[in-house]
Amino acid sequence: MHQQADRPDYCNEQIVQKNRLTPRTYWLPEEKLVLNGRWDFHYASSPILAPAPSAAVATPSTDSSLDLPRVDKSIWGQINVPGHWQLHGHGHPHYTNVPYPFPGVDSACHVFVNGAEVGYSQGSRNPAEFDITNLVHTDDENELFVRVYQWSDSSYIEDQDQWWLSGVFRDVYLLAFPRSRIEDFKVMAGLDSEYRDGQFSVIVKFALQDDIEIQAQISRRGEVITATKRQIRSNGIETKISLNISTPDKWTAETPNLYDLELKLQCGGDVMQTIRQRIGFRKIELKNGLITVNGVPLLFRGVNRHDHHPLHGRAVPYEFMRNDLLLMKQHNVNALRTSHYPNHPLLYDLCDELGLWVIDEADLECHGFDAAVVQSLNIPASTSYEERQKIVSKSAADFTSDNPAWKTAYVDRMEQLVQRDKNHASVIIWSLGNEAFYGRNHKAMYEYAKKADPTRLVHYEGDREAKSADMYSYMYPSVDALVQLAKTEDVKPDGTYDKPIVLCEYAHAMGNGPGWLTEYIDAFRTHERLQGGFIWEWANHGLLKTDSLGQYYAYGGDFGDVPNDSTFVMDGLLFSDHTPTPGLIELKKVYAPVRGWKTENGRHIVIENEYQFIDLYHLAIDYKVETFGDEESTLIAAGTIEIPDVKAGSRATVGVPEFPLPDYVTGHVFMTISFRNKAATSWAEAGFEVAWLQVPLGSNKFEDTSSPQSLQRSITTLDVETTQAAYTISSSDMTIRFNRSTGYPTHWLVNNHNLLQTTHKHNTTTPLLLPSFWRAPTDNDKASDANDWKSYGLDALTTQLRRLTINSPSLYFMPNTISITSTTYLAPPILAWGLDIITTYTLSSATSAIRIKYHITPTGPAPRTLCHIGVQLRLAKDLAHARWFGLGPGESYADTKAAQRVGIWNADVDELSTNYEVPQENGNRMDTRWLRVTDGRGEGGIKVTLVGDDKQGYESKSKMFQWQLSKYDAKTLEGAKHPCDLAGKEEEGMLLRLDVAHAGVGTGACGPRIGEEWEVKCEEREFEFLLEPLI
Repeated sequence: MHQQADRPDYCNEQIVQKNRLTPRTYWLPEEKLVLNGRWDFHYASSPILAPAPSAAVATPSTDSSLDLPRVDKSIWGQINVPGHWQLHGHGHPHYTNVPYPFPGVDSACHVFVNGAEVGYSQGSRNPAEFDITNLVHTDDENELFVRVYQWSDSSYIEDQDQWWLSGVFRDVYLLAFPRSRIEDFKVMAGLDSEYRDGQFSVIVKFALQDDIEIQAQISRRGEVITATKRQIRSNGIETKISLNISTPDKWTAETPNLYDLELKLQCGGDVMQTIRQRIGFRKIELKNGLITVNGVPLLFRGVNRHDHHPLHGRAVPYEFMRNDLLLMKQHNVNALRTSHYPNHPLLYDLCDELGLWVIDEADLECHGFDAAVVQSLNIPASTSYEERQKIVSKSAADFTSDNPAWKTAYVDRMEQLVQRDKNHASVIIWSLGNEAFYGRNHKAMYEYAKKADPTRLVHYEGDREAKSADMYSYMYPSVDALVQLAKTEDVKPDGTYDKPIVLCEYAHAMGNGPGWLTEYIDAFRTHERLQGGFIWEWANHGLLKTDSLGQYYAYGGDFGDVPNDSTFVMDGLLFSDHTPTPGLIELKKVYAPVRGWKTENGRHIVIENEYQFIDLYHLAIDYKVETFGDEESTLIAAGTIEIPDVKAGSRATVGVPEFPLPDYVTGHVFMTISFRNKAATSWAEAGFEVAWLQVPLGSNKFEDTSSPQSLQRSITTLDVETTQAAYTISSSDMTIRFNRSTGYPTHWLVNNHNLLQTTHKHNTTTPLLLPSFWRAPTDNDKASDANDWKSYGLDALTTQLRRLTINSPSLYFMPNTISITSTTYLAPPILAWGLDIITTYTLSSATSAIRIKYHITPTGPAPRTLCHIGVQLRLAKDLAHARWFGLGPGESYADTKAAQRVGIWNADVDELSTNYEVPQENGNRMDTRWLRVTDGRGEGGIKVTLVGDDKQGYESKSKMFQWQLSKYDAKTLEGAKHPCDLAGKEEEGMLLRLDVAHAGVGTGACGPRIGEEWEVKCEEREFEFLLEPLI
């Protein structure tokens, strides 16, 4: 006990506050002063060097560490409040996901008013209120002095996956209350057992010096629904007011119906205090082993969200925060987990209004103890996250979670959470924190939550056996493992279970990804016990930085912070400026509450309503029918479809509208159906597209013909010139040259326009058209497959020519064609495997086209998979515009293509690229039938199709391929830390990659790697591209 007393407050885990007022629900009186703005600031390297308040100390401090010399205020600077001092030139930001970056944050402070110590508080994201009535000078200037400690004992349990940033980062208010007042109130707006009528009660706590009258009134849209009042004597402490509301409009995330509660305290006819709170009627239950609201099982289509701004850190402006929630609603997100602490208090008002299910999480994580113990345990790298946690948890929990000395700190954080946010309809689940293992202190938190608020459920992922949780919660299991858990975890012999399963984190959205979204949501649909999950995470945490390298969004290590977890902070569905990544576009489609598909007979469309509470009458259905041919798309029909009666969770069938198909229109026929808001909502305008589907309706006399330009050329002969270095084949308007040392083309000239770009960065024999099996790794690759690919040298393949033959034109068989066949061997240095590649180039004087046929055979101990199989062309630099028939307009990969539609699209090279904040593979387009790459005017260039011969070898049929057009090669992309590193490193030509197979992206950075069905097997393959000049 003596040692405890000798320690400073910020080093004593059993002191979490001094003189802090009891936590209460968040509301602000009208009589207040906002103290945000420019504050005087002094930065000290240690608490013992920190200054004391400038005013005379009125009372002695209870903490000897506060007895410090005063500092001349003239040498102080200034800083913004709210704000972080690391973002204003004092110290530097520091990012870690797991390790503690201190040897031992924004986690503790002492407060002084006019030189007198007011109190102490810790818990960075929880409010602290102090009564300063007796210290304020009503007729003179006052000094508020806050000593903020960057590190404290509290830092050990605030190891959330984010930047360590210090300071006063939320609003500061001076609040005035009457002598007789409401101290706190607790709203319970539930429903009866039939979920029909409202059961309202409010417990009001008082601090009174007078007899008063308390009035309670519930209204909606200005109309009073019910009201009551009662007299309270001056010694009254608490009262409970109950009211019945007949058939109120229920609150759900789909129907965020709110009522206005007004509490008015009067004394002698004078209104002393008025409090207003918006409330929603709903009933949360664990029913038949499932989380239900108003008797209906939920499916969380959720995301995890940190408070973060690229300039201000956790000092997030209100409109920025509001825009986050609008984007969630617009992208079909229905649930939010406040990872891993209570978010800004105004966020919950927005969730109530807009409609989001909220898991509200306590400010608690001590993940760093994982790193503290794991080295001694020798855990294999291949161990799954779940298995790893089982091994580590007990030893790590001994530090704080299962240490009785920390009980006060743990329970305090639960009390702060529950009491602040207890009156919000959107909050349906409390969470005991994140990645803090499991111990007796979590049990104490759970017991407090259930006693203080029995109306809500409790979540905690670290409790593997759900002893102190109302659900099983997991992070990043594979889909197969998740389904197995649903079938086996605590399942009784009769197949029933007492608790559901929720994924508090899944589909790690780092860089190019996440994959697996469709498969996860399919598992949620199929297994009722799987009640959805929360994507990790909502947004990248980049901090905007400008230095000699340029301007970029910084991550771990960019500020000289050691240790750090590097790019792991860039793992969101939004870029750091909070604009959508391709991952969020994909998520909107997968999370869409309306689905549809064509019946087997092709005459009807099945529409499935995946809302859980509402029908579809708030939506309008538009459709259009288009044909996509060899040049353009043609709109055949358009109109509206009458909304069928589709109750929540049910299906209906509508007929495919009849339309004429003119004989002159040829091509593939597709119908696109769009579901749009009929009226404006709180989160989107009228006409906003909520969901869509696209169904093929066959084709109309479609033939994949050559381009019109090639058909118009007259047939000329081909001449062959042979030198020691090259074969040169020429016609009247075309010249192509093959290097006899490599077997690859180095020159393709059509009508005096060079389609291939000779590079000066390498020697002139550098191939300009060659097979390709390597690309820049994605963030997800780097954690899994890329290491394997590199161990096989896929990034270092060299080419050796084994044989090169030329077949002259035949007088009787295709007299205007020549074929050149090369046999090459691609292999990495040293290793004993490679790829035998037979390439046949067939040249036509009639079209100046090249058909390139590849036969690829792996030899030796080859890798099991490749990242892609294709060919890369170095096109002329002015060929920077693409027009294609396939999926678009955005990028797509094998496991992230749900959000892209079939169409004819146009984009230039910059639009085709995704500027990921950590450069990596990007910009792939899938399921393409033809591609034209031209200059900015749509002229010149080439047309690409993937073709296959029929048995006679004369006619071709269309196949689908993938492609990418980029300014940067794989080595440059992989070597860049930030997009600004790419400046000045553009290739001299445009790099066109044509693929017949390309791996998915998976979620290997933290979760399952690429699924087997999306792997590219290293096996024998044959394919053929047709390249036609458009000159």
